Amino acid sequence: MSVINTNIQAIAAARNLNASQEMLGRSLARLSSGSKIVNPSDDAAGLAVSEKLGAQNRRVKAAVTNVQNAVSYVQTADGFMGGMTKILSRMSELAILSKDVTKNSTDIALYQQEFNALQDQLRATIGGTSGEIGGTTDITTPLGAFNGISLFGSTVGGLVITIGQAVGQEMTIGDSNLRNGAMLAIINKNSSGAYTLNITASTAIGDITAAIQDVATERSSLGASQSRLELAATTLQVEYENLGSAISRIRDVDVAEESTQLAKYNILVQSGTAMLAQANQSPKSVLQLLQQ
Repeated sequence: MSVINTNIQAIAAARNLNASQEMLGRSLARLSSGSKIVNPSDDAAGLAVSEKLGAQNRRVKAAVTNVQNAVSYVQTADGFMGGMTKILSRMSELAILSKDVTKNSTDIALYQQEFNALQDQLRATIGGTSGEIGGTTDITTPLGAFNGISLFGSTVGGLVITIGQAVGQEMTIGDSNLRNGAMLAIINKNSSGAYTLNITASTAIGDITAAIQDVATERSSLGASQSRLELAATTLQVEYENLGSAISRIRDVDVAEESTQLAKYNILVQSGTAMLAQANQSPKSVLQLLQQ
């Protein structure tokens, strides 16, 4: 039917051209943003899933940081205790040297001076109140500390570390309390501020040997904690990688595929524009009839 008022072919061509232009715009938006989901309507379910996975991934990354900091904490404590072992070994050596019958009182006094200096270093590293380690003053800021946390005091229940992204994924680093037991006999002072253990004491060798064993036991416990933390860090890194891969599959655009779609929509827009122009010319045939 030849009509003038309504050009059905032009209307259809315009509709197809608008659809092609819309798809071309979406393709351009995906390529320019690098994301398949530019608007929630592009993939509502995928957006919801990716948001949840993204939050989980951020929690995993935070847990990795927690674990790495905990490893640093353990390594710091172990480093201090390695130094303590050297100090105690030297103290045991001095105690044996002081028993040399060829040494006079002046020689022994010199040994005692070094012995006391080493005790001072141990006491300053471990710290504690006068109620815990004796003496007349508290050591509230010991050398053995990590970010303000005392390394060798008593913490109720130990240090709880979050090693995962979900609730309850925790581990506990036990106390390395050196303010009691064998070490206390080495660093303890009486009410007048003098050390209760001196180099000539008959129990000196035994007390120092017990303190060395005490430190070795604590280091072994920390080593076990560090091993678990390093395993947890490795597991979290793998989880972080896998979550990132899952999010990428949902949200990231496949540039090669989308480039193909872009070329397709470009051609459709160009051909649609040409066909709309052609459809708009069809009413001219009616004018030819009228002219004849």
